[in-house]
Amino acid sequence: MGLIILSPVILIVALLIKRRLGGPVLFRQARPGREGKPFEMIKFRTMRDAYDHNNVPLPDAQRMTPFGSFLRSSSLDELPELWNVLKGDMSLVGPRPLLMEYLPLYNERQYLRHTVRPGVTGWAQINGRNALSWPEKFELDVWYVENRSFWLDLKIIALTVKKVVKKDGISASGEATMSKFTGNK
Repeated sequence: MGLIILSPVILIVALLIKRRLGGPVLFRQARPGREGKPFEMIKFRTMRDAYDHNNVPLPDAQRMTPFGSFLRSSSLDELPELWNVLKGDMSLVGPRPLLMEYLPLYNERQYLRHTVRPGVTGWAQINGRNALSWPEKFELDVWYVENRSFWLDLKIIALTVKKVVKKDGISASGEATMSKFTGNK
């Protein structure tokens, strides 16, 4: 239903991305789902293609444009994830799907975040988003897994709308997005 209601917004955002950033409009990446099984997550692209002399992508801060920052701060880049929800790869609420390369870096407690489907929004998103440290984020994700309920999900959805309007916690301090998780020290 959300895809149908939001389809005009999705179309407008897609056209603006094509015009300002070029193609492809969608960013697709394998992410770990429930039990760590990979799925293809779909988002709107927010960064320009820019590479160094060795054909390695430049850091996020150098590839991010003001338009891409707007898409992220408004969470409009997340709208295509509703397709992942419809397919059953994701839920509206749950721990955000991170990178596949992080799977072997989690300790046993942190891995509990993968006992549920990942979400478009989650407890960590409304409690600090990318402004949180990795240990804080994982602890909030596990707290959600251990305490999830229909009423908690409704609360998270309502608070997500508030966070998006306030544009709170979008980036980690000194980062264009979030620093890379390198494991537990």
